[in-house]
Amino acid sequence: MTKIDSTVPHSARIWNYWLGGKDNYPVDEEAGDAYTAVFPGIVTIARSSRAFLGRSIRYLVEEAGVRQFLDVGTGLPTADNTHEVAQRLAPESKIVYVDNDPLILAHARTLLYSSPEGKTAYEHLDLYDPERIVEAAGKTLDLDQPVALILSGILGHVDGYDRARDLVRAFLARLPSGSYLCLNEGSRGTDPAYEHAQDGYNETGAVPYFLRPIPEIEGYFDGLELVEPGVVSVPLWRPEPGAATTPIGQHGGVGRKP
Repeated sequence: MTKIDSTVPHSARIWNYWLGGKDNYPVDEEAGDAYTAVFPGIVTIARSSRAFLGRSIRYLVEEAGVRQFLDVGTGLPTADNTHEVAQRLAPESKIVYVDNDPLILAHARTLLYSSPEGKTAYEHLDLYDPERIVEAAGKTLDLDQPVALILSGILGHVDGYDRARDLVRAFLARLPSGSYLCLNEGSRGTDPAYEHAQDGYNETGAVPYFLRPIPEIEGYFDGLELVEPGVVSVPLWRPEPGAATTPIGQHGGVGRKP
């Protein structure tokens, strides 16, 4: 069993705290509160990102007919995990979660409660090895049928845009025609206060997360057929009736591989 260090703040536990989860320690709450003191809007960004994920999965299941999901960079389980949303709509859905963080591994059992008709699996692998990830996913998923690749807030941890874009291409190259990319990332160009807070956080020595210009986020979808409304600030992507639609520094979209 991997020993979890509760004396040092951890980005996944801080994000869990902002989402209202319970899998965090006082040190994470302190770090999260210190960030929100500089930029209170981070809680809105975290929760809007999660809400986008739920809406996009609903689209993929109900309108695109997808029944297989590969969620890379899973993060700590919270409410409405990928398999919960997908299997609520289509119980036969199959989901493979991937992360390489020992902390996530310790909580992976929470991700493995599948509907009887479907299946979930967790693979403890590294984002930087797409070939191995897709190969492992093939133990659970039928790689001759469309798969929705989910990359939610993970590519910002990749140092270098070209490297991040190449990772996306490597994953998609191994998935069949009719597969989808569902992606959302922190962005530059919408909220200077967020950019200032994140740049300051990156200088603390913590694991950095790089906000990227919107055209670079759009670039992840090169060669794909974008689902309307394209790559937009996440509250604007197919919002629920009456939901807030104020743009924030988090952009995403869904695209189909021809």
